[in-house]
Amino acid sequence: MSLAPVVILLLCIGIGIPVALAIGIAALSFFLISGAVPTEIFVQRMVAVTHSFPLLAIPLFIMTGVVMNHAGITSRMMSFAQAMTGHWKGGLAQVNILLSTLLGGVSGSANADTAMQSKVLVPEMTRRGYDPAFSTAVTASSSIISVIIPPGIGLILYGFMGNVSIGKLFMAGIVPGVVICMAMMATVAIQARRANLEAALEKPMPWIDRGRAFTGAFLALLVPVGIVLGIRLGFFTPTEAGAMAVLFAAIVGLIYGELKFEHLRPILEQTVQATAVILLVICAAGAFGFYMTWERIPAVIAQEMLNLTANPYLLLVLINLLLILVGMFIEGTAALILLTPILVPVITEVGIDPVHFGIVMVFNLTVAGVTPPLGTLMFTACSITGVSIARFIKACLPFYIVLFGMLIVLTYIPQLSLWLPELQFK
Repeated sequence: MSLAPVVILLLCIGIGIPVALAIGIAALSFFLISGAVPTEIFVQRMVAVTHSFPLLAIPLFIMTGVVMNHAGITSRMMSFAQAMTGHWKGGLAQVNILLSTLLGGVSGSANADTAMQSKVLVPEMTRRGYDPAFSTAVTASSSIISVIIPPGIGLILYGFMGNVSIGKLFMAGIVPGVVICMAMMATVAIQARRANLEAALEKPMPWIDRGRAFTGAFLALLVPVGIVLGIRLGFFTPTEAGAMAVLFAAIVGLIYGELKFEHLRPILEQTVQATAVILLVICAAGAFGFYMTWERIPAVIAQEMLNLTANPYLLLVLINLLLILVGMFIEGTAALILLTPILVPVITEVGIDPVHFGIVMVFNLTVAGVTPPLGTLMFTACSITGVSIARFIKACLPFYIVLFGMLIVLTYIPQLSLWLPELQFK
């Protein structure tokens, strides 16, 4: 078994080569060194992996989030979140968390959520006297919620790479997403009292005004509900749900009167740019996956892990530690694509439900996005807000406790994830 491509991959990542290019170089090295496989297979495997209907959901759900930003839907959701929590101490931080939960149902991307709220909410929080480091930490940490609220892009990738029902994964993410949201809001409430943070609103908004805010956001809130119900009732597949979400967002934007023809070009440009980044990693991973299969690396790793322990609880400890370590150095999407085909056979061998494990794995790798040294969410937020990494880490410590605590809860209380899919897919 040749491990040269693995060594090359680690070296490339270590010297700062972009992950997609690093994976591609490592995969190509196998075809050049082995001599047993024609080099043409390298290109064929990169192209073949894209011939998948479920992958079409990725650009569609990305486009949904972009359309909603241009259609004024995101701002209406922000107004609704502020109407509900703005009068609490630390109200803008609570708005930040609630908005991440709401946006999870439409953008499905933690990076998109982090970037948007870092540009919109953090400056306003700073103007009202919030510590910029605290505001940045809240923004990056709360955006993690968006990856497991349907239609999370990570759930789609895990389902595709692990051959797991995407519909069940969407269902499985709802309850954990709400629980994590509540835990984050409780953490902010405690910190707000200690620091005497200012409320966004001087007094609770009258219920009639809250009703108006809800009415403005109502159509947007129907998107995740419609996706889940449509999949459950058999009206469309998860991929087709992406197309329906784009159509619905466009119709809502036209109803609001804010979506214009001149928005079409920037919508398409932003969608293509975001999609290309993800698909380039997937294509490179397709060729690298061929190398791993040829050398039987997944089977060897699976057997070695099972030799260490066949106890599912201990195995989950080992896998979580592995994912945390990997996630600290490799971007979450790339790690998810590389590790899912390796780990899914391992967990199914010991009787762990792959739907439950999918929620744990996606959440774990996204939590790593706010941890040093290479957390992508951390760098995205800090680059926009101008906060130093050291200040961010210090401000994020309470959220690290909550996030890793929730990881333990999700890992060892599987019914938190499985209750809803088991209820709906009997």
